[in-house]
Amino acid sequence: MGGAICVVGQLILNGWTAAGLEEKTAGTATSCTLVFLSALLTGLNLYNKLARFGGAGTLVPITGFANAVVSPAIDFRSEGFVTGMAAKMFLIAGPVIVFGTLASVIYGVVLVLLG
Repeated sequence: MGGAICVVGQLILNGWTAAGLEEKTAGTATSCTLVFLSALLTGLNLYNKLARFGGAGTLVPITGFANAVVSPAIDFRSEGFVTGMAAKMFLIAGPVIVFGTLASVIYGVVLVLLG
């Protein structure tokens, strides 16, 4: 399933490139498109069905991360916009963001110290 998601990403990249975007800009547009599609499929309750079928392959970083942000927001929407959706949106994804930021700082310090 992860490979199929990557093939879709490549097709989207090819589409953006054919539309005239430069390679770097097309890559950014592809990432944004994949996040949007993942959030949309999560909102329509289709991403969870896809995940049940595909298993861990649907955890491809960018689409799985978008799903991890949108799912709690949908689950807690009945508690209100601020105390529900906004407060719970990063319940699952928050630790990933914190760890990623901390790991990148440590990596940067190591690179500076080693030259």
